[in-house]
Amino acid sequence: MTTSWLAPRAHQRLAGRVVVPGSKSQTNRALLLAGLARGRCVLGGVLDSRDSRLMRAGLTQLGVSFEDLPDGRVAVTGPRRLHAAAEPIDCGLAGTVMRFLPAAAATAPGRTSFVGDEAASARPVGPVLDGLRQLGVEVTASSLPLTMTAPQTLSGRQVTIDASASSQFVSALLLSAARYPNGIDLRHVGPSIPSLPHIDMTCAMLAERGVEVAHPAEGRWVVEPGPIEPLDGVVEPDLTNASVFLAAAMVAGGTVEVPGWPESTTQPGVVFLAVARRMGAVVESSDGAVRVTGAQLRGIDVDLHAASELTPVVAALAALADGPSRIRGVGHIRGHETDRLAALEAELGSVGVEVSQTSDGLVIVGRGADGRAGAAGLRPGLLHSYADHRMAHAAAVLGLAVPGIELDDVACTSKTMPTFPQLWAALVEPGSGSPVVPDVPQGCA
Repeated sequence: MTTSWLAPRAHQRLAGRVVVPGSKSQTNRALLLAGLARGRCVLGGVLDSRDSRLMRAGLTQLGVSFEDLPDGRVAVTGPRRLHAAAEPIDCGLAGTVMRFLPAAAATAPGRTSFVGDEAASARPVGPVLDGLRQLGVEVTASSLPLTMTAPQTLSGRQVTIDASASSQFVSALLLSAARYPNGIDLRHVGPSIPSLPHIDMTCAMLAERGVEVAHPAEGRWVVEPGPIEPLDGVVEPDLTNASVFLAAAMVAGGTVEVPGWPESTTQPGVVFLAVARRMGAVVESSDGAVRVTGAQLRGIDVDLHAASELTPVVAALAALADGPSRIRGVGHIRGHETDRLAALEAELGSVGVEVSQTSDGLVIVGRGADGRAGAAGLRPGLLHSYADHRMAHAAAVLGLAVPGIELDDVACTSKTMPTFPQLWAALVEPGSGSPVVPDVPQGCA
């Protein structure tokens, strides 16, 4: 079900504190690793969103057990061995589900099918499937929908793929590799891999569970067969989702605080703090919280290859900044939930932003804006989300300074942050009560 939404204008400087739900990337990795471990573990801070529910449902079909505890944590019990799913596993539009679960299902002898949303067939998954074929799995297609047949025992070890379209191709195979009878010797051939911090996240989470990922050379990872230890833990707040709230202060002025910010992290979203500083904001951190205070918003030339999920929000900021901006290194996001470069060019352009695609990004000429006074030369309009939560975040940022920005489907934010409309309204709209957003539990899957 789609839900249209009029983006709130900012009529005053902001003074808010937003508790951001758990990281989708960490949540789905933690759920998968808990399911592959033999034993019970308890996870806190687990994101409750469409993507995490799809991951949990798929793992349940493969034999993993989940229990929601009264304190909001989730207990996960992995079976001795996964079994093939009796019914097709629904991946929705979730890259982690459509890429991570087939690699896990390779350990479950028999036929398992995967389906997804209508747009899911356009999301690349072929390199993961090519890797599974090299390990001895039969696969019927190179995209969703597909059926795979895993043998009683995987025969391969050496795998070569082109992961230049997504770091998730590497993570997918590494996450399950310790449960493969021969482990894996994985090699990437092709252009550079985007979002490398996500592979670092995968390797760090495996190491915490007793799985060593050797990295003997650039583009090569080796995992030996062995157990994955069950580990209790807490998922960090999603720093990419946090960026949209911090961006609000940059447009409207004032200060927005996000508590629970980790001292060190493998999340690529942390890059947003450096972007905010370069665009003129004041960034401070203390007592486990990050605060961003808006100032004159200026254009930026930035390479987001390692943190490409930030592109839509940074593009919206660039549209409201003084002077030109260039976003580089993100050509691969043409294969994300939608072709994000084409979508940003079309939707920003429809309300008067001067924007054009390059081979690996965008060039945007900012009009300058004050969240209370408006953005010169930009006009109201209906923006399309393309079922993409990041496009919805971009529309919300733009709507702070441009009156009459409407989004065709705010419900798509349920992919990673179901409470986004409520959190955004409480932060931005003066009539919603206190400008300080109350602590909201991070929820459980």
